[in-house]
Amino acid sequence: MNKTSFPVSRLVAALGLALGVAGAAHAAVETTRVVVSFKPGSTAARLARAAIAKAGGQIKLEIDGENVAVVLPKAAVAALQKHSAVALIEEDAKRYPMSLTSPSGPPYQSGQLVPYGIKLVQADQLPQLDANAGNRKICIIDSGYDITHEDLQHGSNVTGNDDIGGAGLWSVDGTHHGTHVAGTISAVDQAGVGVVGVLPSSKIKLHIVKVFGDDGAWAYSSTLAAAAKKCQSAGANVISMSLGGPLPKTVEKNTFTQLQAAGILSIAAAGNGANTQTSYPAGYAAVMSVAALDENKAWASFSQRNKDVEIAAPGVSVLSTVPMGAGSNPALTVGSTVYAPGSMDGSPNGSVSAPLADFGLGDTVNTAMAGKVCLIQRGNIAFSDKVLNCQNSGGVGAVVYNNAAGGFAGTLGGVATTIPSLTASDTEGAAMKGQLGQTASVNITATNYAYFDGTSMATPHVSAVAALVWSYFPSCTGEQIRQSLNKSAKDLGTAGRDVKFGFGLVQAKAAYDRIVSVGCGN
Repeated sequence: MNKTSFPVSRLVAALGLALGVAGAAHAAVETTRVVVSFKPGSTAARLARAAIAKAGGQIKLEIDGENVAVVLPKAAVAALQKHSAVALIEEDAKRYPMSLTSPSGPPYQSGQLVPYGIKLVQADQLPQLDANAGNRKICIIDSGYDITHEDLQHGSNVTGNDDIGGAGLWSVDGTHHGTHVAGTISAVDQAGVGVVGVLPSSKIKLHIVKVFGDDGAWAYSSTLAAAAKKCQSAGANVISMSLGGPLPKTVEKNTFTQLQAAGILSIAAAGNGANTQTSYPAGYAAVMSVAALDENKAWASFSQRNKDVEIAAPGVSVLSTVPMGAGSNPALTVGSTVYAPGSMDGSPNGSVSAPLADFGLGDTVNTAMAGKVCLIQRGNIAFSDKVLNCQNSGGVGAVVYNNAAGGFAGTLGGVATTIPSLTASDTEGAAMKGQLGQTASVNITATNYAYFDGTSMATPHVSAVAALVWSYFPSCTGEQIRQSLNKSAKDLGTAGRDVKFGFGLVQAKAAYDRIVSVGCGN
């Protein structure tokens, strides 16, 4: 999840759910999606399934033998809950995807970029880097993985599951989010190509479970629970989830508790709401909750802060892979001033020149923008809505500037627009306010990489560091690795664990050194 790339991905299995009408005179039945848990035993399961069918329910997903996701009339929920074979009924809550470099040098091959997060988490400091990573497997639950990408692993070390909850092929990523996450974990160390990940040798085993499709912004808690089970079946040691949403759910919680007991380390994004709310699955005790910070180790203002935050990692302006040709390289000139804009993921490529006009917050259509480049302040509504309002006003390009200090990377969240758009810092926005009416030139060209912000981007740093450290000490348990990461984190903010950073910035070398010194059980 992230403040700018939080709603990047979309779920195909949205509710296409009117259960029918009994003729034109009758209104459609109001339905809801729930998770139904059966009481133990095959007889209870059979009776519960029969009761679901009798109530007009449709089973949408088999989580396991005792839990199913069902769409049924709202009016039928109370009666079904009282059935003798039903243990529990709860809402199937939605889960959402949660989005600065230096030239490469030793220990990496030349001609690549090293995202700042790689060095910040000490991924470059372990002996022989990730030489032992072949003994670990990370399962990424997200929007897919561009199997054709020049900078990602191919072949037998990458496997996946298609069509979880109707999301489609795991090897295709129409919304960029999952591929960006994967690049932070394992972008390949190869001369002259792209970037490097925390685990760059192509030895780490990856399993991809696609839960976010290309035309929706959420998945269900049941889909996530089923996906996590797929990770377990695939033999994952670490589950990485750059996603989340409100409301804890019993089946989901129980699933991660069971995975924890099975030795799997689950890691999830804390959320990007800039508030104190808890997101799930990050809020479950069995899951590590990851907050975001920037290249200066300052807490990211969008990162949710609460008692569940356990650890922090880079999540602001993180450069990583996106599907081939799907990234954007932005350029902006106003009058004689050349700016250094950020990218708006999903913007069409193109070049336009037109007078710059103040479009305020971009929250309403204004025909005065016709033929202009819209200068828009960040805030209140989604970037996609701002750009669409500019487009529908007749604007030919859009510049969204920050309402907080610094620059940022944005996303249109898979929403199709026709005008080129990009981002600018707060100071650049203020400067451009003094240049209204001057010619603004917006130019977007294609690339295979992009900068994203969010706890979505912080999460894969932690997941990859966990697998990296664990690969040196495979006899440690998942919980021991978790505690080793927490106890060796670089303390930031308020002394000790706090609501913004948790125990602090994850540190690969410090965790390695600690285990060498005191073992993984201390």
